[in-house]
Amino acid sequence: MEIAITDPLPWYLAGPLLGLFVPLMLLLTGKEPGVSSSFRHACAVLPGAKLVTYFRYDVLKDGLWQILFVTGILLGGTLVQFGLGGAGVPLFLPENLTAAGLALLFAGGVLVGFGTRYADGCTSGHTIAGISNLSWPSVVASVCFIVGGTVASLVDRLVFGGLVP
Repeated sequence: MEIAITDPLPWYLAGPLLGLFVPLMLLLTGKEPGVSSSFRHACAVLPGAKLVTYFRYDVLKDGLWQILFVTGILLGGTLVQFGLGGAGVPLFLPENLTAAGLALLFAGGVLVGFGTRYADGCTSGHTIAGISNLSWPSVVASVCFIVGGTVASLVDRLVFGGLVP
């Protein structure tokens, strides 16, 4: 029997499952789920990284769990894509497989990685893990994410034809 996963889980299933995952991981491991620090861990293993004070720490002790967490996310997505009859969406769009496309993807990844470290977390980290820990800065950040996303969506619709005929 072949399993085909072609649609995401509906919000009313995915939301509670994700919400239950945060305290479960905290109880079982003492760690909060998040991936933005993995950018720091990836940089810390590069040659010469220990010359920078920010990267002078034991990556295996402090970051191995997160490296494994991110690897599991990537492997899970790959399994769904190729192993369980995924929707057939290519992993890389053809226009991204050019030198310019790969350079843009790399530059965007570096900017996102820098931004999440500078903000002390990403949107999902602040909203899911931060709010569940009653972190006031995460509540403020999450409200800003929602307002910014709403404004961006409205501008997109108004400028590119969604609401205005």
